[in-house]
Amino acid sequence: MNATSNVAPVITADNDALTLDFPLKPFAIRHKLAGHPLLTLPRIAQLAAELPRDRIEYNSGDAAISQDPDKVKSVDLDPVEVVKRIESAGAWMVLKRIDESPEYRALLEDTLLSVARARGFKSLNDAGFSQVEGFLFVSSPNSTTPFHMDAEDNFFVQIHGDKTFAIFDNRDGFIANEEQVEYSTVKHRNVPYNDSFKPRGVEFHLVGGDGCYVPYQWPHWVKTAGTHSISMAITWKTAEVRRLNDLHRFNSLLRSAGFAQAAPGVHPAWDAAKLATYRGIAAFIEPLRKSETMRRVIRRIALGKNANYYLKKA
Repeated sequence: MNATSNVAPVITADNDALTLDFPLKPFAIRHKLAGHPLLTLPRIAQLAAELPRDRIEYNSGDAAISQDPDKVKSVDLDPVEVVKRIESAGAWMVLKRIDESPEYRALLEDTLLSVARARGFKSLNDAGFSQVEGFLFVSSPNSTTPFHMDAEDNFFVQIHGDKTFAIFDNRDGFIANEEQVEYSTVKHRNVPYNDSFKPRGVEFHLVGGDGCYVPYQWPHWVKTAGTHSISMAITWKTAEVRRLNDLHRFNSLLRSAGFAQAAPGVHPAWDAAKLATYRGIAAFIEPLRKSETMRRVIRRIALGKNANYYLKKA
């Protein structure tokens, strides 16, 4: 961890939200990352050229909030050209796992360290910030990121442009039931949306220097305004989140085989047995994921022939 870095970006929040609301519900944040040299279009284009192709996903920004993932429009440009032409490309792009670059990892860790210290902790581990990962988003004007859920907590920071970020409370399963949560964790993140969800939502209107906290598995949609947008999700997984994700994945496998499963926590002893089984299998498979080719093969075996849909233009 780069705890002594001179970069030292800081995330702040009003009304003691970092201690009172975190990690229970969304809240607005401010940050000092806007204009950072690693988060400019030229540097992001360089990163797009360096990343393995399966770490980059992009498609048309002309999408519905409740978007069928099988009907997403594509963009016929290579990743670097999408970034360079983002103002007119009509595209939405995410560069995944930027934490695998040492420069970006230092930036992510320094940012989270500022949050840890604001909450009275001396280190990321003490604060529960483990498995830190980063995702960079570059979007054309008037683009939509469909309604979806993410299997981690994150601080979402807006670097450039205007964006509306709407987050919805699903803690009682009203928006997405247990089977949908499993599906979004394992197969595709999108979740159907309808207007009855509106009372459960909170909207954040973000410009450079703004951001918000997005709790684990709270569904959300995002829309950019009239200029291109650069954003970043700084994510982490606590031990409890990793446990839940592993149970959702194993439950999804069992459900696919015709055995419907209760939600995590309903049968603790059975959860423990499933967790041990799944983690034993995962420990064997994980070293294979270091290869891009093997990542593609594993996704296809686990998720079906359309699992690598975002690589069709590769």
